Amino acid sequence: MSSTGDEMTSGPSEPVIALRGVTAELGARPVLRGIDLTVGRGEVVALLGANGSGKSTAIRTIIGQVPVSGGTIELFGTPRRAFRAWARVGYVPQRTTAAGGVPATVTEVVSSGRLSRTRFGVFRRADRAAVRRALELVGMADRARDSVNALSGGQHQRVLIARALVAEPELLIMDEPMAGVDLASQEVLARTLREQVVAGTTVLLVLHELGPLEPLIDRAVVLRDGCVLHDGPPPHAVGQHALPGHDHVHPHAPADTEPVRTGLLS
Repeated sequence: MSSTGDEMTSGPSEPVIALRGVTAELGARPVLRGIDLTVGRGEVVALLGANGSGKSTAIRTIIGQVPVSGGTIELFGTPRRAFRAWARVGYVPQRTTAAGGVPATVTEVVSSGRLSRTRFGVFRRADRAAVRRALELVGMADRARDSVNALSGGQHQRVLIARALVAEPELLIMDEPMAGVDLASQEVLARTLREQVVAGTTVLLVLHELGPLEPLIDRAVVLRDGCVLHDGPPPHAVGQHALPGHDHVHPHAPADTEPVRTGLLS
């Protein structure tokens, strides 16, 4: 994948994503209170935490949808304000209507994610092949000509992921990819993500619980009230028991461990 200037200088030890002391507000309400977060090349990092903890806001500051009031953000070693190689980044928002209410086919929605890789918006053979590959990856090739308005929630999510993958990004950012998705689609999405990880894609994703993605996660970063509560190995349990903040000490915990206070998930 081509790039120019400082955006080509990122080395193996340089984070693909680096947030340092990032603060942000929504309206007059502080949402992020000095976040430090790094994601290394090829790493899969899950952002966990209760509703309102700042997970989605953190994601949206990275892609520029929410302005920061303090701190710095870098992508591939370049300050985000100067970053221009957005074809290197694939973004999957929280599940919504894939076409935003506008009549469109599955192919049309996925193709929109390829525009950054085309010249003047003209699709060539390689671009059309990339759209087909992305649809095959998420198991939606048989619905290519269907209207997205005829899809189930899980199928919508597959289309959004295909739209992010079609530009062949080096970094994939996903906000609640499993929320409200049926089990069959969860398994498809887990398999798709596994293939991307094997290919070397760096992944940052927001999750409520690890679920079928647990084997892929290298690190878990837990937020509470806009602060990092935990940054380290992912918990092995799923659901509420997976997160620091669950108010009990497990039998395998050291004897001098104090219970972590409740509140993270309530």
